[in-house]
Amino acid sequence: MILHYIYDPLCGWCYGAEPLVQAARSVLPVIAHGGGMMTGANRQSVSPQLRNYVMPHDRRIAEYTGQPFGEAYFEGLLRDHTAVFDSAPPIAAVLAAEQVAGRGLELLARLQRAHYVEGRRIADHAVLSELAQDIGLDPQAFEMAFAGAPTERHIKDSRALLATVGGQGFPTFALEQDGRITLIDIGPWLGKPQDFANWLRQALPAPVSSVSMQACGIDGCAI
Repeated sequence: MILHYIYDPLCGWCYGAEPLVQAARSVLPVIAHGGGMMTGANRQSVSPQLRNYVMPHDRRIAEYTGQPFGEAYFEGLLRDHTAVFDSAPPIAAVLAAEQVAGRGLELLARLQRAHYVEGRRIADHAVLSELAQDIGLDPQAFEMAFAGAPTERHIKDSRALLATVGGQGFPTFALEQDGRITLIDIGPWLGKPQDFANWLRQALPAPVSSVSMQACGIDGCAI
């Protein structure tokens, strides 16, 4: 079995699901697919409107999943009007970490913590390089892989996979087993990573995903 994880580094519900990803990795291989929620025309500069939009959404995620959100994020990053939310650079960093050391998901978790807890600007190259070093990646190897990361093609392929499995947005989890890929509704498992791991160990048929599950759309998060 393989678990496909279609994510975006700037998706709050993906951050909420991060403990499930870590729990799943103790059971079976997990492959990450970056969807590029905030790329191109969907890149956004931080503004009072953006802050007012995401804060109630993020507080709901925290309540629903137990994931921490820091004051450095709420009162720092979300008030920094020089910051830009762009999914492409952190996706490129995850691809580079995977290429260099097979540690893309580890770097993704570090990026999510840096964004939502520490209020760091994870679209900035310097920040990405520092965070890659934080998890022990070789700086020169990371920079070379980052520069050559096939980010645009990866995002296109990830969105194609999302459409193929019938996902509604980010995060989408799909279990591949015996040549078949089935959508998983992670709603019942949010905040319960050990229960999710135990369920995966049973290798039961995956339930069809509910369209009402909490998720970010392909072009942004809805409250």
